[in-house]
Amino acid sequence: MSVSEFAVQHSFQSDQRSPGRWVISHAWRHKWIVAMAVAGAFGNAALASAPAVLIGVAFNAVRRSPPDMKQVTSAAVWIVASQLVRAVLQLGRNFGAEILGQRLERDIRAELYASLLGKSMTFHGRHPVGDILARATNDVREINLMFNPGINIVVGSAMFLLMPLALAPVFHWSLFAAPLFFCVTYALALRAYLRELNPVADSIRRNFGAMNAGLSEALDGIETVKGAAQEPQEIDRFERNAGAYRDATVRQGDIEARFLPLLLLGITETAGFLHALLLYRAGLIDVGQVVAYISLLQLFGFPAFVSLFAYSQVATGLAGARRILSLIVTQTELDENTHGHAAPMQGAIEFRDVSFGYAAEAPVVSGISFSVQPGQTVAIVGQTGSGKSTLVKLINRIYDASGGSVLVDGVDVRDWQLESLRQQISIIEQDIFLFSRTVGENIAFGAPGATQADIERVARDAQAHDFITGFNAGYQTVIGDRGVTLSGGQRQRLALARAFLTNPRILILDDSTSAIDSATEDQIQRAIERAAEGRTTILITHRLSQIRWADQIVVLRQGAVAAVGDHPTLMRECEPYRRIFTRYEALESKA
Repeated sequence: MSVSEFAVQHSFQSDQRSPGRWVISHAWRHKWIVAMAVAGAFGNAALASAPAVLIGVAFNAVRRSPPDMKQVTSAAVWIVASQLVRAVLQLGRNFGAEILGQRLERDIRAELYASLLGKSMTFHGRHPVGDILARATNDVREINLMFNPGINIVVGSAMFLLMPLALAPVFHWSLFAAPLFFCVTYALALRAYLRELNPVADSIRRNFGAMNAGLSEALDGIETVKGAAQEPQEIDRFERNAGAYRDATVRQGDIEARFLPLLLLGITETAGFLHALLLYRAGLIDVGQVVAYISLLQLFGFPAFVSLFAYSQVATGLAGARRILSLIVTQTELDENTHGHAAPMQGAIEFRDVSFGYAAEAPVVSGISFSVQPGQTVAIVGQTGSGKSTLVKLINRIYDASGGSVLVDGVDVRDWQLESLRQQISIIEQDIFLFSRTVGENIAFGAPGATQADIERVARDAQAHDFITGFNAGYQTVIGDRGVTLSGGQRQRLALARAFLTNPRILILDDSTSAIDSATEDQIQRAIERAAEGRTTILITHRLSQIRWADQIVVLRQGAVAAVGDHPTLMRECEPYRRIFTRYEALESKA
């Protein structure tokens, strides 16, 4: 089982064994930025400790009789110089962390987007669009913030932990005890904090995704919501989702409120001060060293205060990384089969004892067997729910048959190179999807190199040219989201034009003229007849004119083939077909 239906080749392959490895592999692509940020963090911490030592030296110089003002001045100059250099290093650290975070956001979003486009329809059918969008936008952004300010501060605070450990023994070896106590207890407290925080961070991201999915679903179905006057119910549903997100965030705040390092800082500074005073009374260190030592201990204030925010940001970023990586590595049932059969299609189709179900325990079609010769027009008819639309989606491997085999030109579709197979098959469905782009771009979607003349030619064939030129901007008119600014008939004629332009060897029309009035239907019918010349055409329709026109008719009943033949034969010999035909005839007469 492959990860992607279509794999986009990147110059870089991320390490997807775990969320941590995955994020690190992305960050390691920019090693020089990582090195600059780490070096800046180390230099910043080292120079932050310089004033503590120099103030101790200046304190002793002032206490001399007479005071050594030259040494005081020298200490002051070195403090100013060290802080100027520190400012430059701090800028480098922050600049590097910001660049790294932005580049990771760009690279991870590109990897996720390519992965999503490569997933099968089964995958997309199982994942709410709103939740995917939450991962592709908000969760990716959290990874950026995890690096800057998150890891940026974490690395910086780690360097601040090292300085008192390194410099305290310079005054007296036993002064190592207080910094060691803080570092050990800080690490233990942090471990417990993160262990409690991580599942809550996961819950926050999960609840945000659910809230976003509910909002997206309500907006996508806004016409249905308003038509059924269900606005109050949808508001209640959103408030419940928002409440769950709020509750998870409050739980995180509760955990953060019990963060122990602030208490440990107070204990460490008190114990360190008492220890230094005892050594001073014993004559083992001087006053300047006491001052310098206490100033060094105050460096622990930075990790104690900022780690509360920084580690929460890291936990949130890792939770986002887990959610994103889970999408990327999700296995898909289809394989692009890059080394498979790829050749110009003749258009022969054969179903051999085909079965399929969206769930294994509930087959939609079973035992389907029939064949179509190149250039034939075949109509598939049957009651609603008999599996007509499902059946044709097995031809271009939107779904794979769970039993039996579907052959195109005598080759099992699973043995075809997927790109070659799909480029030569075009499906026009009743529910037409149009992009928020110009009319011309929508028509040329499957053939981006098409000229304006080509676009206008197929628009005329699809009887769309006249209404397109009626728009103020003509072919440059931008269509609203999903084509809501167009009528159903206009959307379907644009879809027909788009299919004609790709010049497919197999053309599948899934009730694609249902929203076209009778006057337009005659024109569309002639366009379809011209488009069907020399190519295999499959019609799923209740239009009697199209059914009669078909070379072969396949009658489906409860997911199985009830009969195959031409119209006169089926009217004589197939009772289910006669009933279906009579029902369609009654519907058309009422229309």
